[in-house]
Amino acid sequence: MELWGIDFEPYIRGSISIILKIIVVIIVYSIVKPIGKRIIKSIIEKVGNRQKLSDGRKKTLEKLIHNIYTYILIFVLVITLLDIVGIPIGPILAGAGILGLAISFGAQGLVSDIVTGFFILMERQIDVDDYVVAGGLDGIVEEVGLRTTKLRGFDGTLHFIPNRNISNVTNHSRGNMRALVDIGISYNEDMDHVISVIQKACDAFATGDERIKEGPNVIGVQSFGASEVVLRIIAQTENGEQFGVERELRKAIKETLDQAGIEIPYPHQVMIQKTQA
Repeated sequence: MELWGIDFEPYIRGSISIILKIIVVIIVYSIVKPIGKRIIKSIIEKVGNRQKLSDGRKKTLEKLIHNIYTYILIFVLVITLLDIVGIPIGPILAGAGILGLAISFGAQGLVSDIVTGFFILMERQIDVDDYVVAGGLDGIVEEVGLRTTKLRGFDGTLHFIPNRNISNVTNHSRGNMRALVDIGISYNEDMDHVISVIQKACDAFATGDERIKEGPNVIGVQSFGASEVVLRIIAQTENGEQFGVERELRKAIKETLDQAGIEIPYPHQVMIQKTQA
């Protein structure tokens, strides 16, 4: 180096300085990000309790603000790193504005996602933990974002639905839900007696069960099947509890019918064998 008259010491010092600054910025980012998330969670919890928001609404707002906070933090990180390495920020921002204008016509889907997501949040159509049908899919809402909504199907599949595809929303988690059970009874049974037995089982089932808001009640004969008369039982339950109530109610009714000797019919096959004389 001395033969060529080149002094690399300033370049080495400058490079080390830049590397150290980058490391410090990354460390600060790693510290600030979780702290900010905890602060957001604390603020949402306090505001939610003051405004008496539901847990689902608080989770929805918390996840949304987390997303916005993360995007802003990443943007600041990138700008800071560019400034450290000596890349002019002004021309990049100006170029980004022109580029953004140029591609805006091709990003109509993204704009539509954001606008639709905004109205979904403002109108409170869905919240986290709601059971909904949206975009042709059903499941439990895990996250409502400005661009996509995440639904967890009952088979465990996580669906990412662009907000622009959510034209209709069916929310099964607003107000009390309905538990519906159909029981098939043999045509040979006394219907009045069977209804009385099942109603007693329903009354015993509802005793002390806080999930039950109304009923269960036997509303009568629902239909006639090939080998059974179908009786329908309906109850009002808390949000999300209707499926568990239906399963347990079927079990309780089955046990009661067995004890009362009342037959629940099932298909029979009769085999006729002809013998030649």
